[in-house]
Amino acid sequence: MTGQDGAYLAKFLLEKNYRVFGTYRRLSTPNFWRLHYLDIYDKITFIPADIIDSRSISETLKKSHPDEVYHLAAQSFVGASFDQPLYTGDITGFGTVRLLEEIKKYNKNIRIYQASSSEMYGDVKSPIKNENTPFHPSSPYAIAKLYSYWMINLYRVAYGMYAVNGILFNHESPTRGLEFVTRKVSNGVAKISLGLANNLKLGNLEAKRDWGYAPEYVEGMWMMLQQNKPDDYVLATNESHTIKELVYEACRAAGISTSKIISTKENFRPFDVLDLKGDYSKAKRRFGWKPKTTFKKLIKIMVEEDITRWQRWLKGEHFPWDAATSGEDSHVLKRKPT
Repeated sequence: MTGQDGAYLAKFLLEKNYRVFGTYRRLSTPNFWRLHYLDIYDKITFIPADIIDSRSISETLKKSHPDEVYHLAAQSFVGASFDQPLYTGDITGFGTVRLLEEIKKYNKNIRIYQASSSEMYGDVKSPIKNENTPFHPSSPYAIAKLYSYWMINLYRVAYGMYAVNGILFNHESPTRGLEFVTRKVSNGVAKISLGLANNLKLGNLEAKRDWGYAPEYVEGMWMMLQQNKPDDYVLATNESHTIKELVYEACRAAGISTSKIISTKENFRPFDVLDLKGDYSKAKRRFGWKPKTTFKKLIKIMVEEDITRWQRWLKGEHFPWDAATSGEDSHVLKRKPT
């Protein structure tokens, strides 16, 4: 629950008076900044667990006795999956089966949400993707997610389990990880606007993605588990925008020139999906979900928050923030704020 979606989902569920249990991996540097940022850290019961360890999953179920399980654990960075294909497969693919097996043994009536991904569609030529569009994954991450998708379907049919796939297109926020392009851009232009960096290097500026606002998407996750029958749903905005458009809106929000953004070949992926755009009409028809935050508004929210964070750091303030542990920002952070 330490990732973007886990933190926003926990906040949403707490506001609905759920008792929330959250798993986390034991690390040398605990990664709870998002939970502190959302002011919910002390409202959660934490359980150390690892999706590659079936015993720890079993113990988590015994300690929490859940009615609903939201499975968000994954090696979730597409670029890293090319460097770590075996690790990605074990975490993002087989991890789901470990969870399903333990739930099947413990209590088959638990409702399960599995975080699927729009990356499963790959470079399918359909202009807009929905639940009936064929999959053609183009990265180790997408292939692992597709394996999880079909295992969720298998356990739903073979064992009568309430298991659903949320096929979520890109969803962003100020708590998005710095390795993702939206946050890389918002954080990068924020530094440039304050004189803390000279430029920002990116990869393919022509790739197009369907970007929505993460807090709205976690509500959709919850809504999927409240239906009478389990099914799979796409959450998206029905729009796609290029990274070049993302850069333009971010630079406009930060008040800087787009000439500060540089596209370099070394930042290209080995294989990149050129265009992903989703169709959320089934979710809207079944339970009334729809996106509310526009693309321009989303980018403005992210850029303004990153500018505010760097301004606070320059004043010498201490607060929950991921740049404080970022290797990429270490050369900036080692300067003393003035």
